[in-house]
Amino acid sequence: MARVVIIGDLMTDTVAHAMLPLARGSDTPASVTMHGGGSGANIAAWMAADGGDAAFVGRRGADIAGRNRDMELMGYGVDARLVMDPERPTGACVVMVTHKGDRTMMSDPGANAALSPDDLPHDLFVPAAHLHVSGYTLLSEGSRAAGLAAIDYSRRAGMTASVDAASAAPLQRVGAEPFLELSAGAALLFINAAQGMVLTGRQDPEQAARVLTAWYPYVVVKLAADGALFYANGRPPVRVPAQPVERIVDGTGAGDAFIAGFLPAWLDKKPPVEALGSGCRLAAHCLGLVGARPVVLRGAAAEGARCAKHSRWPPLVNSLGEFPGRRC
Repeated sequence: MARVVIIGDLMTDTVAHAMLPLARGSDTPASVTMHGGGSGANIAAWMAADGGDAAFVGRRGADIAGRNRDMELMGYGVDARLVMDPERPTGACVVMVTHKGDRTMMSDPGANAALSPDDLPHDLFVPAAHLHVSGYTLLSEGSRAAGLAAIDYSRRAGMTASVDAASAAPLQRVGAEPFLELSAGAALLFINAAQGMVLTGRQDPEQAARVLTAWYPYVVVKLAADGALFYANGRPPVRVPAQPVERIVDGTGAGDAFIAGFLPAWLDKKPPVEALGSGCRLAAHCLGLVGARPVVLRGAAAEGARCAKHSRWPPLVNSLGEFPGRRC
């Protein structure tokens, strides 16, 4: 199993989940909770919780939130390499989720904006590993040099590399051409339909993926309720449907969970249809949770949920504390 080294953002998410349609200018009953977040850290957490080998490099504040986020990642089994910033706080995000599960985010990058090439542990850049760079790291002027250095180090080490396009709004602010130049060197790009539109001007995701193979040998498009698409230059596209979700609770982190499921299977040389299916499986788990991270069972409860055939540690559970994993 290849180790995946993830360079990216670490956040504390305050999630306000509306119980009713939003009453603008007035009060709306909601459930308000705090969770670990940040796209890069979410990918690492989901990957490790699903049995993958994930290392995460990021920056946190010298505060209680940063300490808690560090401990959470280690609890998932992530090799967390977090640099403590003496001045900036741990990044924070307010996530507003509608009663239908749609989400809007307002972010303060905090210490993430100071991630630098000096923060990158050289022992992680080895030929057998794979690098994934969060698009947020490349889109932020403060952390951009770290993302570029990571891609350069991976190339020198003979590693494979992937990148995601973060979010449509910051991608639009930076611009398509600069992002394509910044992410040069990555073999695999993850986008959703909105990001594909920003990068190519194409509304059709398959057409957008085809255009983007001029820059990246492989493109994966996350299509939400329509599943996912894999496109390799010169080959027919591969599509898989989304996995059924009994009730969508919160869409936050589903794209990160998809990447966490896709990469280990793809790096293990599984067919694209299997890698896409693995990504959709974790995305479906995430949609049933509040927040962007997996919930795990520990101790005796975990032993009861685990079977002999599928003994990954720790088992994933849904928002009700139930174990919805594979049947033995």
